Amino acid sequence: MRCLLLIIEPRGQREARSDAEARACYAEMVAFGEGLGSKLLASESLRPDRHGVRVQVQHDRPVLRDDPFAEAKEMIGGFFLLDCASLEEAVAIAQTCPAARFASVEVRECAPCYVP
Repeated sequence: MRCLLLIIEPRGQREARSDAEARACYAEMVAFGEGLGSKLLASESLRPDRHGVRVQVQHDRPVLRDDPFAEAKEMIGGFFLLDCASLEEAVAIAQTCPAARFASVEVRECAPCYVP
């Protein structure tokens, strides 16, 4: 079963860290990913949402919005895509993720969007 661990972090948190704190945090997350071994299918850290663009199509016309996403208090900071035996295993792994100390780790099972 493929599960996604989404790192949901407060906006502005990264900017509040010193360079040394940021590097230490990143190193800890990389080590966590490396420790997942063959369970890890993919992982990435994402740039802050101020570098993002939201795309929608309304009335057959694209609508692009870039920062600021005023309504958002949190942002997706990165993800780990895992191959787990069960959702419970993914939740157990999420509980050991260093990001759970400074952010939320949302666990989502990958599945077709038309299956309830």
